[in-house]
Amino acid sequence: MEASDDTEEPPLPLALAAFQVSEEFGFLLPDPLTELPAPYGPWMDIAHGLPQLITSHQLRSRVLQMPQLSTQHLRGREQLHLAHLVLSFITMGYVWQEGEEGTVQVLPRNLAVPYWEVSQALGLPPILSHADFVLANWRRKDPHGPLEIENLDTIITLPGGESLRGFILVTLLVEKAAVPGIKAITRALGAVLQRDGDALHRALEELAGAIEAMSAALRRMHDYVDPEVFYSVIRIFLSGCLPAQDEGLHAPGAQSLCGAHPRRRVPAAARPVLGGRAAPPRLQPLRVGADGLQVLPHHHRHQVHRHRGRQGQGQAGRAGGRRRRPRGKSPGCPGG
Repeated sequence: MEASDDTEEPPLPLALAAFQVSEEFGFLLPDPLTELPAPYGPWMDIAHGLPQLITSHQLRSRVLQMPQLSTQHLRGREQLHLAHLVLSFITMGYVWQEGEEGTVQVLPRNLAVPYWEVSQALGLPPILSHADFVLANWRRKDPHGPLEIENLDTIITLPGGESLRGFILVTLLVEKAAVPGIKAITRALGAVLQRDGDALHRALEELAGAIEAMSAALRRMHDYVDPEVFYSVIRIFLSGCLPAQDEGLHAPGAQSLCGAHPRRRVPAAARPVLGGRAAPPRLQPLRVGADGLQVLPHHHRHQVHRHRGRQGQGQAGRAGGRRRRPRGKSPGCPGG
C-alpha cells in the first residue's frame, strides 16, 4: 500500500540506485514505457494482439510476415526493457501457439536476431523471465492514482484473461510490499557497521513488517487467479523452453540446426547462442552457464534439482551425524 504519512525517512547508508533498485519501487521498473518508437510499430501491433493471435492460431504466420527491424534505434534502458518484454511475449507465443505437442525448434530470423541483440544489451537471457513478465509489465490506469490493483493493468498479455492479469499484478504487489524490507536491510547493514543496536532492532522490525505485508499481498492470489486457468492455459507460456537457433544460422534448407549435421558451419556471431556447440535433436530449455547459454535436457534438468537436493541433505546429514529421509518428493519446476 502507499505510504499514508509524510514522515521523511532518513537517508539510506547504501545507494540502491547503484544497483538499479528504486527506493520507491524496489525491483520494479519505475513507471515503464508502454509504447516503442514508431519504427517498431510492427512489434507492438503483434504484441497487443497476442491473446487473439494465439487462440486463433495466426501468430506464427503474422510473425513470419513481420519486417526485419534493427535494434539500433532503441534509446535508453526503458525502451530496451519494453522491447525485451514485447519480444519475450511474442517468442513464447510463437513457440507454444499449438500447445505442448506443437512446439517449434526454429525462431525466424526477424524475431531471433533483434531478441538476441536486445537481450545482450540489457544483460538478460533471451527468454521470458520475471524481469519482463512482472517487473517491467505494468502501468497505472490513472497516472496520478495509487499503486493498487484496481488502478493497475498489464502492458502486454497472453491467453489467460483476468487470471493472467491477476497473476501478474498480485506478484507486482508482492514486489511493492517488499520495498520497505529492501530499505530495512540496508539500514540493518549500516547499523551493524556502526554498532548501533537500537537502529539494528528498528531495521529488523521494519523487515519483519515488510515480510508480513508481502505475505498478505500474496494471499490475494486466491482472489484473482483461477487455478484451473493457470495450470491449463497460463503455465505453458512460463515453461522456460526456447528454440536454440534461428533459421539463418546454418546451411539453407528446411531442416533446423536442431538435428542438423554437426559439421555444418555456424557463423561466429551465432555461436554464443549455443556456447559453441550444436543443439541436440529436440527442443530444450536453456540455462545460463559460464560459457553463455547452455542447452539443458528436460530429464537432466530435474536430475540437477534432485542431485542438488541430495547434496544438501548429505551435507546436513554429515554435519548432524545422520541423514533424514525426505517425507515426500518436492514438485518439479514449472516447466516440467
